Amino acid sequence: MTDVPDTPSTTSSHSSTRGGSHSGSAAGRTARAKAALRTARTFLGLVLRALVRLHKRLRRRWEPVWTGWIDRLWEGLRPLDPYRSVKAALGALVIVSVVITTLLALFAVNSATELRVITIISIIASLLITQFVAQSLTAPLDEMTDAARAMADGDYSRRVRGDRRDEFGELAETFNRMAADLEAVDQHRKELVANVSHELRTPIAALRAVLENVVDGVSDADPETMRTALQQTDRLGRLVATLLDLSRLDNGVVPLHSRRFEVWPYLAGVLKEANMSKGQGHARTDVHLHLDVSPPELTAYADAERLHQVVANLIDNAVKHSPPHGRVTVRARQGGSAESLEVEVLDEGPGIPASERARVFERFNRTKSAEAASQRGGGGSSSDGGTGLGLAIARWAVDLHGGSIRVAESPRGCRIQVTLPGLAPSQG
Repeated sequence: MTDVPDTPSTTSSHSSTRGGSHSGSAAGRTARAKAALRTARTFLGLVLRALVRLHKRLRRRWEPVWTGWIDRLWEGLRPLDPYRSVKAALGALVIVSVVITTLLALFAVNSATELRVITIISIIASLLITQFVAQSLTAPLDEMTDAARAMADGDYSRRVRGDRRDEFGELAETFNRMAADLEAVDQHRKELVANVSHELRTPIAALRAVLENVVDGVSDADPETMRTALQQTDRLGRLVATLLDLSRLDNGVVPLHSRRFEVWPYLAGVLKEANMSKGQGHARTDVHLHLDVSPPELTAYADAERLHQVVANLIDNAVKHSPPHGRVTVRARQGGSAESLEVEVLDEGPGIPASERARVFERFNRTKSAEAASQRGGGGSSSDGGTGLGLAIARWAVDLHGGSIRVAESPRGCRIQVTLPGLAPSQG
């Protein structure tokens, strides 16, 4: 019996072999495709990052150029923009009126409409457009006129709308700034009159009470009573003198007489006068004054009289707000330029809150802590409370030198720092 080969099984075996090779090649192609895709993705990522960096560099380099060019172009086109220029608006009005008249005339020529009817219609249309444009242009002027009349009557709170982009919008912004400045000046004037009246009323009332007691026989005219009356008179004199100094500074009639001087003996003299005035200028006699000048041979170039005014006012203010048996230190150092000077006055009082430091050099300004201490009448503040003009005088005197004065940070108490520029480069 002859064996017959199993052809189907052989065919099946060959078929499976071919299928395995085909599946293996497909898997290889898939892997290669994934690898190529990853490579392409990485390459594209690198290209994109390079393009982003290039764009940033080009933007940093050229953005100011084309931005400035666009701004100049936009500003140059302003006379042609009817929304930003009154002249352009009036020109547009004329052009629109001419176009309407021309179109109506062409319509009359090409139709059976009479020319006089077209003329009447064109005139009416031109008048309506002119009235609309004129109303939009004159409305800000009417509003400014009403506000100016209100300001003439004493009402400085009026403002006008400034939402336009043309010349009237700029005029409205300028008008509002002027109104705000006038309102601030008027408010300052009212506060000045009220504060001066208050400051004058207190010593006058005290002096009147002392004299009435003497006249009525309630108290004798002994040295102690007369000393009390003299203290109130001195307070009045100081207030009038500071007001006069402030008026001179405001009017610019106080010239500077700058000279070179040695700082140590100069400040020692200021502190000696402050010690001698204890019990006269203020009631505090328990505060110790200390001078610190480094180097000892330090020199400065300034107006000695005005600087004396600054340091004396700062010392007086520091003494008034010092605690019992406190210490006030006057420190002087070399500034950043030739013959320049930095002076600091430090006390051990309650200090000045950060929210009030910007206003502390304003006239008649007192911090809340100083007012509270003055009302208590004890501890760290003199009962007279001061006039509220000392720091304002100091600031104006420093400004005359072209220097600066500020409340500096301090771990304890208050530290006021004064910087004077010294010699100008042309004077060195």
